[in-house]
Amino acid sequence: MDKFLGFNSELSEAEIVFLGLPFDGTVTFRPGSRFAPHAVRAMSEGIETYSPYQKKDLENKLIGDYGDLLLPFGNTAKTMQLIEAKAEELLEDGKKILSCGGEHLVSYPIIKAYARKYPEISVIHIDAHTDLREHYLGEKLSHASVIKLVCNHINPQNIYQYGIRSGQKVEFEWAEKNTNFYPFSLEKITELPKNNPIYLTLDLDVLDPAYLPGTGTPEPGGLSFNELLEGLLKLQGSNIVGADIVELSPDYDHSGASTMVAVKLIRELALLFG
Repeated sequence: MDKFLGFNSELSEAEIVFLGLPFDGTVTFRPGSRFAPHAVRAMSEGIETYSPYQKKDLENKLIGDYGDLLLPFGNTAKTMQLIEAKAEELLEDGKKILSCGGEHLVSYPIIKAYARKYPEISVIHIDAHTDLREHYLGEKLSHASVIKLVCNHINPQNIYQYGIRSGQKVEFEWAEKNTNFYPFSLEKITELPKNNPIYLTLDLDVLDPAYLPGTGTPEPGGLSFNELLEGLLKLQGSNIVGADIVELSPDYDHSGASTMVAVKLIRELALLFG
């Protein structure tokens, strides 16, 4: 199995575990994000382990690459159960999890497991979309509903949403009343409790399609790469205990540039962990 560059620790000694979640069974527009974990590992050979932004090196972190979780086709509920069970196992073993989807629904079972271990956890949600639907065409387990599902396990007042620029009117109204809602930018990303453990979920479609066309639901009017990176770097020193990066669909960008964007962001996310 190819490993992500710099994620070379044995799982028994790793403090952070990189977990691939190749599932896109509820995608509502363009499928293909299940191919992302393989693509980012292969493309990671094109970067350095050192981040000049954070002045840190992956070689100085204990990060192990678990590989991809084997997930069934056509059975969303079973997939959620398997992801949650693996997340719970890793957390009980004292690991922190950095996962790569797959579609955004894969974040839900991981955050459920984190909420049990860290009842006071805050969730940072960076995305183009609200993801607050009650259901999509009658299906509650949907990538369009992931944050609303999370609200069943975490107080919405502990959820911080940034970069949102698309969703139904009712979703925007609900977010404005219930979550910490900062649409369109990451300007106020520091507006969150400093000492709380933090889980960060990053949907790559927060980026403008000019920077990342390789995603299932491209949404014009988004962030530049530098704007996203600058926002993430403001979280240095925060108590980040878990993170995921989702919705890269590499085959929609044959240049590979979208995959490289994801690779670089994975490196920076890994180095943000406390």
